[in-house]
Amino acid sequence: MRTDFERAYVTAHGKVAVLTLNHPEAMNAAGATLVNGVSKALDFIANKDNGFRVVILTGEGRGFCSGANLSERGGAVQGAGQALETIFHPFLRRLRDYPMPIVTAVNGAAAGVGMSIALMGDLVIAARSAYFLQAFTRIGLVPDGGSTWLLPRLIGLARAKELSLLAERLPAGAALAWGLINRVADDNALLDDALALANRLAEGPSSLALTRRLYWESPLNSYEEQLDLERSSQEAAQKTQDFIEGVTAFLQKRPAKFHGT
Repeated sequence: MRTDFERAYVTAHGKVAVLTLNHPEAMNAAGATLVNGVSKALDFIANKDNGFRVVILTGEGRGFCSGANLSERGGAVQGAGQALETIFHPFLRRLRDYPMPIVTAVNGAAAGVGMSIALMGDLVIAARSAYFLQAFTRIGLVPDGGSTWLLPRLIGLARAKELSLLAERLPAGAALAWGLINRVADDNALLDDALALANRLAEGPSSLALTRRLYWESPLNSYEEQLDLERSSQEAAQKTQDFIEGVTAFLQKRPAKFHGT
């Protein structure tokens, strides 16, 4: 079953929603139109009536996302800061705060802000032919989309600066070796491998949403603050039906059957 939005569509795979960026003629370059369509798709997926528990984010065609759609702004860069503040920053925060795990299946080029979007996944799997590119210096701009926050934490300062200053392609295999992503798949197996990961998450407890929040908050907190956040999150998890099921299954020595509640 497919549900279409502007420059995006959602296909249902049981408890997993596959959200596909759908502007292949521009290699899914991100602008207001695409971001608005994807945001509406995220609203649709988050609706509990639709029964989704995990989302896979991928791209149509040969690219995941080639960066900001400069042609949508007439090619001008004078409004770059405004576009970040009004379009991209709210979208990235939406992905950060999303109420279910996100798997990104990087099917091709992930460049500029498209690289930042790809790295918002809790698990990132890339096709063997895919690559990552900090393209900003090629057009006289600075890294954005949160990349100067994400990259040093994922791969260290030296490699982060190398990617951003030299603007060289980072192939999927090297991205895996650097610890930037979780897995690499053969091109024709990418979606199947992503679905296998997503289905495992979809069978997990509702505490997965709390877990992803803990890791997002961790770099901003002191050790004491993180201990407090773990305590409050554990108290919230302990109040769920999934916790009761998990403990019951453990005592009965059987696999737990979680329902996300």
